[in-house]
Amino acid sequence: MNNERLLSLFCELVQIESPSRAEAGMAARCERELTDLGFHVEFDDSGDKTGANVGNLIAHLPGTRPGHVVLSAHMDTVQPCEGIEPVVVDGVIRSAGQTILSADDKAGVAAIFEAVRALLEEDTPRPDITVVLTTCEELSLLGAGALDLARVPSDAPYFIFDADGAPGTVILGAPCHNTFEAHFTGRAAHAGVEPEAGISAIQMAAHAVANMSLGRLDEATTANVGVIEGGSETNVVPDSCMMKGECRSLYADRAQACITAMTEALEAAAAHFGGSVDYTWREDYGAVRYEETDDLVAHIKRACERAGVAFRPHLSGGGADANILCTRGINAITLGIGMTNFHSVDEFITVEDLQNCARLAHALILEA
Repeated sequence: MNNERLLSLFCELVQIESPSRAEAGMAARCERELTDLGFHVEFDDSGDKTGANVGNLIAHLPGTRPGHVVLSAHMDTVQPCEGIEPVVVDGVIRSAGQTILSADDKAGVAAIFEAVRALLEEDTPRPDITVVLTTCEELSLLGAGALDLARVPSDAPYFIFDADGAPGTVILGAPCHNTFEAHFTGRAAHAGVEPEAGISAIQMAAHAVANMSLGRLDEATTANVGVIEGGSETNVVPDSCMMKGECRSLYADRAQACITAMTEALEAAAAHFGGSVDYTWREDYGAVRYEETDDLVAHIKRACERAGVAFRPHLSGGGADANILCTRGINAITLGIGMTNFHSVDEFITVEDLQNCARLAHALILEA
């Protein structure tokens, strides 16, 4: 493993601007790297479905012994990602400016590349290796949802490098994600002359929120209302208001109970004020749940021991590509890479975690 090369590659990748739906530059750089390593690289047509300017990258390298392993990360980042300048101080990598670092998920990408390159330099017998780099992960996993499964192996272990927690962290459970959009309709009126003639859509929305249980509902379930928009002028009783929210749970029955309760709050608020509400719910992705006795987890335990990192089972409150892929029949699991304070300008990763992530990827290949 060449630690200087790994750090250099990571710092190069984070400077490539790649917000969701604009990953083409990052994809081109990854294609060059993988082609140089001997992979056959192709892109699916998922961009037609996600609105991204490039499809998911899928690369294959034939092995020299039996077995097959899939290593995956995502190419897109959240904002602000323009002009990222990485700096390394006391073994910690941060952004020098008011941007994210994009260790989420370029640390995962860099670690995969270094692991494969080191393996090839060692000339060690290896299984078939497939690398999958998705687009639009930050947009409710759109890229993975549109991934052309005919281009990836259906029976190989699928390791996704995209979680917080030090390398060795294994996401044994991640929740389903359900979102709603509701539109309240009231009646407009002059707020000073005849407010009693109006029905405030904003008041309906506020009443609904006030009667919802939000935040952490139990150890496996959360709910939130994140967007409320409505009204036009301060002197007009607003006749329309839009609301967006979500609920998550590791358990389908608890998620459904939360959906029912939030829906009842929407309907009751509209009825209380004499207005109406239209709403739609959708499941963005399903839950993932593994046991420590599962073969896939045993594979990771062996790799952790080989890589010299501690095995850390964990339940997560967030989703990753594994949620979508498991729903679609792929044996996928998410691994921690050491990214910290991700989705913020305070994001960082330690050099040690970046190195251990590459070591774990290397070990996962050898254990296939």
